[in-house]
Amino acid sequence: MIRTRLFLALALVCSLLTAACSERKADSLERVKKAEEISLAMSGGYPPFNFFNDKNELVGFDVDVAGEVARRLGVRLKPVTTDWSGIIEGLRSGVYDGILGSMAVTPERLKVVDFSEPYYYSGAQLLVRADSPLPTPEALKGKVVGVATGTTFESDARKLGVAETRLYRDDTQTLMELDNGVIDGVITDRVVGVNAVNRERFHVRLLGSPLRAEDIAVAFRKGDDSLREAVNGVLREMRADGTLSALSHKWLKADVTVR
Repeated sequence: MIRTRLFLALALVCSLLTAACSERKADSLERVKKAEEISLAMSGGYPPFNFFNDKNELVGFDVDVAGEVARRLGVRLKPVTTDWSGIIEGLRSGVYDGILGSMAVTPERLKVVDFSEPYYYSGAQLLVRADSPLPTPEALKGKVVGVATGTTFESDARKLGVAETRLYRDDTQTLMELDNGVIDGVITDRVVGVNAVNRERFHVRLLGSPLRAEDIAVAFRKGDDSLREAVNGVLREMRADGTLSALSHKWLKADVTVR
């Protein structure tokens, strides 16, 4: 009798724990559905992915992808712009539901957040002034390079052996400093670099091939599995029906959604 009661008690505890775990896993998607909106963060200073246009409207590839993800989840998009240097801590503290702002997947970031499947692929690119005599990326050794704070490009600068890596809020500032001759080079996303050259706002040029490749994905809090899986499903749909490719061509004049 005692053994039977003990077994029943253990079974009840296991059942309750299983139910609680399932409830926690569903919480993140339910939270978004209940709020009828999903808040997704980005820097707002990363053209052509997310930036403010002449009308002070937040636009770009990331913004359109985020809007379509929200629509297919059946909720409104609430875009949040914030400094890149603290964007992960904002996510972990619950300020927003995710980061959809051209964040690269790295082993260090995977220790503190989870990622969706990649929604595009890119690489780290070095830029210099259009009139710079520097012939190769290796020529930046001993020079001053600018990168956006909190990006993976800091490690690329260290590998080049630069004398100083200066940190800026976003790439609008890094490219402005480069254009003004304050720094010798900038490391940023390759597509950002190509866009800067094509728009001719800054007198810059690409220097060499991409330093490395990157998978770009949506970041979520650890444990927000149901929301992450729902977004994965949406991204697969958008890839299959050509939406991701179309948005890439719209903003980037190329398809960066395939390797």
